[in-house]
Amino acid sequence: MNFFEFLQQNWSELFALTREHLLLVFISTLFAVVIGVPLGVLLTRRKSLQTPVLGIANIFQTVPSLALFGILIPLPFIGGIGAKTAIIALTLYSLLPIIRNTVTGILSVDAKVREAAEAMGLTDWQILKMVELPLAAPVVLTGIRVAVVISVGVATIAAAVGAGGLGTYIFRGLRQNDNNLLLAGAISSALLALSADFLLGQIGKTFDFTNRVSKTRRKFVFAGAAILILAIFGWSFWQKTNVQTANSDDKIRVGSKDFTESVILAEILAQMLEKKGAAVERQYELGGNLAHEALLSNQIDVYPEYTGTAYTAILKHPPITDAAEVYQKTKTEYAENFGLNLSPPLGFSNDFAILVRGETARKANLKTISDAVPNSKNWQAGFGQDFMSRADGYAGFAKAYNFQFAKQPREMDLSLTYRALAAGQIDVIAGNSTDGLITALDLFQLADDRRYFPPYQAVFVVRRDKSELLDETFEQLKNAISTDEMRGLNYETDGNKRQPKEVVAEWIEKKNF
Repeated sequence: MNFFEFLQQNWSELFALTREHLLLVFISTLFAVVIGVPLGVLLTRRKSLQTPVLGIANIFQTVPSLALFGILIPLPFIGGIGAKTAIIALTLYSLLPIIRNTVTGILSVDAKVREAAEAMGLTDWQILKMVELPLAAPVVLTGIRVAVVISVGVATIAAAVGAGGLGTYIFRGLRQNDNNLLLAGAISSALLALSADFLLGQIGKTFDFTNRVSKTRRKFVFAGAAILILAIFGWSFWQKTNVQTANSDDKIRVGSKDFTESVILAEILAQMLEKKGAAVERQYELGGNLAHEALLSNQIDVYPEYTGTAYTAILKHPPITDAAEVYQKTKTEYAENFGLNLSPPLGFSNDFAILVRGETARKANLKTISDAVPNSKNWQAGFGQDFMSRADGYAGFAKAYNFQFAKQPREMDLSLTYRALAAGQIDVIAGNSTDGLITALDLFQLADDRRYFPPYQAVFVVRRDKSELLDETFEQLKNAISTDEMRGLNYETDGNKRQPKEVVAEWIEKKNF
């Protein structure tokens, strides 16, 4: 499928994501203006506050966006997953240019103009309202323009916390190795930033009292801005009134992590619940450890997890290889420590997969990880951040097999390691054994002949108060998905570029659930 065919088939979803993106940017910018402009005015009257206030705003600007989202999520009232957290983060990012330009604009007003206003008997408030703000308006609007462009870019990261927007396509494109998704998200985001910058530029000209602007043009610009705002909020209101909502006690909030298999498993559960008449709210593609945090903070009710991940990364135990023991200990400790229940195993394990290019494996006759050790001295390894930091990850793996890479492994996003390996930029990665990209990109999985990695049986983790509603469905899914089936579902999504909903619906029908 070429890019234009992709747009033709997915314009509705792309439009919805663009609207979500616009809404995030608009609301956060509005909050930043309401906070930033009065604060900037205050700083022109209390100059001793300029250094500390601008310093704090500058700190917010320099904190990496994903880190800021992570910091906000566990905070009560203002945190959590979804649009609320994204709006707060974007507001904080937008404050610096708005505050700074407000201060600069007001202080740059000619002192003689202010003196003349004082000589006319105007109060400080009247001078601010009738002289300083009108003359400073173009500079203030320039700060707002900068803030909007920054927000459009940073809002793409908001998809990692379930806030939607065009970042959904970008993250999904990286995960599925799909350039159409990447281009759709990136181009739309760029066009959005350029359009917003142009519109604000036109509004800025109407506020520039040093230039003559016709009343007709001023009315036209303001009417266009008002129509755009009404369209954004009107569409959101229409969607909310047309979505059927259920009592929060009956609704099941299904979450997933930010990779294909997790989305597919979550969608299997969601569709099976809907077939039984349950109301389901989807909160998919949560980055990092956000799904677990969202479960603990009552943002979601259930999500797919792996016993090995829960045992080592969440419970902080050293890895062991007995699948039954890992499952039982994880189930017991999740109940005791978090008040969470585990479903029965779904039937497959998604173990760490040490992958090389198929061509490399065939040429050097590589079958096991041990076979690769002598050949790896000149290899460049590339591993995801998760693998590099976990107890069952790189440090123990390299020690168990006595790997001695000549170069330090590159630590990078997991989805990008697949692309880099296929392109020959790196030579070995740690992927997931059921990933569809293994087949799609002609990669080869080396056998873990020393049985280093613990078992990663797929399960669902559910809040105890929702467990009874899901027990029947969990029993249906017990040992219902084989490793080959899971890899096939992943391949249909990542390799054949099909929607998870469509792939899952076919699988459920085939299983006669």
